[in-house]
Amino acid sequence: MLAAPAAALSPAEHLDRFDANGDGRVDRAEFQAYLIAGFDARDRNRNGILDIDEQPAGHARKPLPRQQQWQAYGEQFERQDVDGDGHLDLFELLAPPR
Repeated sequence: MLAAPAAALSPAEHLDRFDANGDGRVDRAEFQAYLIAGFDARDRNRNGILDIDEQPAGHARKPLPRQQQWQAYGEQFERQDVDGDGHLDLFELLAPPR
């Protein structure tokens, strides 16, 4: 028997997942911390590198260091922060990746 799919998050719930300090916006550290948790969950051997066997099948897989992914998330934050205020509001957070 298959489990029912999880209900989609409302925009406010989505923001709440990133917003660790509850101030209604997401700073760079919160953004990176939330996303790197997914990296850490996939890093089964806890060596700080997503080895090929820990990655989804796809093109051009190669070992991915945690620090490199952390930096990539920081760069993504900067692209999403359209107004440059150092925080993502709900609209910036939910916008398609830039």
